[in-house]
Amino acid sequence: MLALALHDLLQRLDNAARQAGRPPPRLLAVSKFQDATAVAELVGAWRAARPGETPALGENYVQETQAKQAALGDPGLEWHLVGHLQSNKAREAAALFDWVQSVDRPKLVAALAAHRDPERAPLNVLLQVNIDDEASKHGCGPEDVPALADAIAAQPRLALRGLMAIPAPLPDLERRREAFRRMRALFEQLRPGYPQVDTLSMGMSDDATLAIAEGATMVRVGTALFGSRERKGGRPGTPSTS
Repeated sequence: MLALALHDLLQRLDNAARQAGRPPPRLLAVSKFQDATAVAELVGAWRAARPGETPALGENYVQETQAKQAALGDPGLEWHLVGHLQSNKAREAAALFDWVQSVDRPKLVAALAAHRDPERAPLNVLLQVNIDDEASKHGCGPEDVPALADAIAAQPRLALRGLMAIPAPLPDLERRREAFRRMRALFEQLRPGYPQVDTLSMGMSDDATLAIAEGATMVRVGTALFGSRERKGGRPGTPSTS
């Protein structure tokens, strides 16, 4: 079942990119609240469908990720933190993840840099932008991006790779399109000063094709792969990131 869902999703993403005249985006499979058995099944299907491609998994919580990594025992995966990160969890996050997509304040930049093992590759980070200025969402304001980008660039244990956003889930898709366009403009403004910047993470299960049309280079998809979450050990009221 997961193999079929993955096949259909990859085809949909490729078709959207072709229609938009853009390269296919990277897929981040949001595996939060999914058990290790389901994740292992997806990883196996992914490797069969795209040999040589490293499966990338998105998680929200440090403790859940620790347990899942131990259960899977698979060093050939790429782990992304897509949920809000408290500064007091930066030590664990810097050790567990290859990417943190939810950096949104100077204190977190400093904490991640301080705890990243210098023997490892720099931690890839994305600045999370609250593009629709929603009171219920984390993320920096668009006006804060230049200063935060400079702060990350000053840390040799961090690598600024781009921007991430979760636009408001408005039923009017044209209004979502406008948010994606504003994110693309921010991304293009950021790129000239930072040669490593190559990632614009936006678009989820219900609007990934729209995000691709507006320039997403990575989409975060959970529901379209695993089905709707009935908590599965998760936390009620948690904002969706997939």
